[in-house]
Amino acid sequence: MSAGAQAPKGTFDVLPADARARDRLERIVRGVFERAGYGRIETPAFEETELFERGVGEATDVVEKEMFSFEDRGGRSISLRPEGTAPVCRAYIEHGMHKLAQPVKLFYWGPFFRYEAPQAGRYRQFHQFGAEAIGSDEPLVDAEVIMLFDEIISEAGVPGVTLRLSSLGSPESRASYREELIAYLRANESRLAGDVRERISANPMRAFDSKDEGTGEVMAGAPRLLERLEGADAEHFDAVRGLLDANGVAYEVDDTLVRGLDYYTRTVFEFDSAHLGAQSQLGGGGRYDRLVEQLGGPATPAAGWAAGIERILLAIGDDADAPSEVRDAFVAATTGEQRHRALALVAELRSAGLSAELDLGSRGLKGQLKQADRVGARSTVILDEDGSAQLRDMKSGEQREIDPAGAIQRIEELRRESS
Repeated sequence: MSAGAQAPKGTFDVLPADARARDRLERIVRGVFERAGYGRIETPAFEETELFERGVGEATDVVEKEMFSFEDRGGRSISLRPEGTAPVCRAYIEHGMHKLAQPVKLFYWGPFFRYEAPQAGRYRQFHQFGAEAIGSDEPLVDAEVIMLFDEIISEAGVPGVTLRLSSLGSPESRASYREELIAYLRANESRLAGDVRERISANPMRAFDSKDEGTGEVMAGAPRLLERLEGADAEHFDAVRGLLDANGVAYEVDDTLVRGLDYYTRTVFEFDSAHLGAQSQLGGGGRYDRLVEQLGGPATPAAGWAAGIERILLAIGDDADAPSEVRDAFVAATTGEQRHRALALVAELRSAGLSAELDLGSRGLKGQLKQADRVGARSTVILDEDGSAQLRDMKSGEQREIDPAGAIQRIEELRRESS
């Protein structure tokens, strides 16, 4: 690699200072899901391209423009995963998870890949976490997965959050609406953006997502699917709203809300943050009752969502001023012989469940005390030449002699006193 080499465009390095915020978010995510009985699933970073063509939809931007696809040495078309739901459903089918008690409740955390224009909080390799509840068509499922998302971003401290909610109905119930929308778009075709005109027949509802000004003016007068919901679809949406209302989850009904993937049915939603500007989406999802069957499994209703890790951290804000992780102890040594003892003591402290460091350079005692400050040590054990030891409180500067054999007990006491 050349001296001036950089990471590929649209990717980034997670440095130790950045990792603290990511680790905190992951702990929150894991805790919320585990308390709700969701088990972690991990799928491969690449899948057969057909999985996404069948599951996500060939007429979507993701499949048409954004996937990283290549042919492997066996002549098979492989793609880096652009989203998480289709792979989870593939795993559900492949491992016979329909035989388990339903719904099967899963969550994931990992990298995903899309070839799109890099911008703040949006990269070609990005990271998401998400939830999938597979095997029940109850409105309770929709409400629970939305509430889990709400709980995570609330606990993480994401500011300025808005939940937008809508319903796409079932494929059968929206068939007549689809024809009505196509007719409306055809009547106004000259005012639409080129990419919208190209997929009027294949994906007319995506016109609601267009950022083109002329298209926006046309869509302001377009018929709305939400106004045409009937029967079971309308009852399902009303039930989801009632459950969210009863649990104090605030939302806005948005009759222009559509999702960029073809598999959604009935409930759809997005969480936005005003702190992200025009690109405000934190994540979203909805119900996808036909996807498992579409991928070759049994008819299986499901609901879920995905959230952007970089988007959430960007909304929370710069964590540079947050305190570093506190170390229980730093072990300093005044001579080369004592440095060997320092390593042994650090090993003992770590084995006892305490966090501890020692000087790995060639600093003098003054430099070692500065290093103890840098790593956030509560106390420093100073090993003297004669075999004695001093324990220094790094906050007050108070120093007292201790028996080196009792260092673990004393440091544990200090940890309890400061907690």
